[in-house]
Amino acid sequence: MVERGAAANTIESYRRDLGDFASFSLARNRSPEDADAGIIRGYMKRMSGLGLAASTSARRLSALRQFFRFRHAEGLRDDDPSSAIDSPRQGRSLPKYLNEEEVERLLLAAAKRPGRDGKRLLALLEILYATGLRVSELVGLPLAAVSRDGQMLIVRGKGDKERMVPLSEPATEALESYRDVRGVFVPKGQGEATKRWLFPSRAKQGYLTRARFGQLLKELALEAGLDPARVSPHVLRHSFASHLLAHGADLRSLQQMLGHSDIATTQIYTHVLDERLKRLVASAHPLAGRGDS
Repeated sequence: MVERGAAANTIESYRRDLGDFASFSLARNRSPEDADAGIIRGYMKRMSGLGLAASTSARRLSALRQFFRFRHAEGLRDDDPSSAIDSPRQGRSLPKYLNEEEVERLLLAAAKRPGRDGKRLLALLEILYATGLRVSELVGLPLAAVSRDGQMLIVRGKGDKERMVPLSEPATEALESYRDVRGVFVPKGQGEATKRWLFPSRAKQGYLTRARFGQLLKELALEAGLDPARVSPHVLRHSFASHLLAHGADLRSLQQMLGHSDIATTQIYTHVLDERLKRLVASAHPLAGRGDS
């Protein structure tokens, strides 16, 4: 995973998944490195019996496949036992997102926040809704990611790949206003390393944490009269994508902005296209009003 440039959170997730399988295998007097297809099937059956979601089982099987493929490719074993295991069936779930009026309420609530904290929160929210960045990409933006005219961001995403995303006019204005007060968020005595981040903080990594930003969003949701359980950074990423498609964006452009390596990932948003096509047929088809006559 390190060789592939995976994010720290992804690496930690794979470590936990492989650790869980190792415990299962060792309890059956078999080292995880030498496990066969029968051990893996038993592990999958155990997860099903525990009532784990199919997505969780699929993720853990994916970790095992990468583990055994690596060992096979490196000549550490003669076979790949995971190749004989079918992935658990997963129902297709639609991404959760806010409608445009709800996002507007969040933005208005952020704009009402006073002082430097309000300016920072509004900048974070406007950038997130304008770009659909992953929360880790957003809070970890270096100051140098902002173009000189403040209208573009250079984002380093999964796999250490860079992409350029445009900022909306409201996001550009909110960012400019925040940068006037950004210096007060740079902790004293933490050196130049902290100063390089767009959203510096006292956190260990030197910038605002994902957890803290998520907490701020929950508080803002209450102020906006929304259910905090429905509001998160990832929900806003889904909202960005869904709203963009609803207003005519194409999947390829959206794929590039979201930083998806495979357009199949972007296609989870086709539910928006389906609705748009239904409205188009209802309004533009020559026989659409036939039943009213």
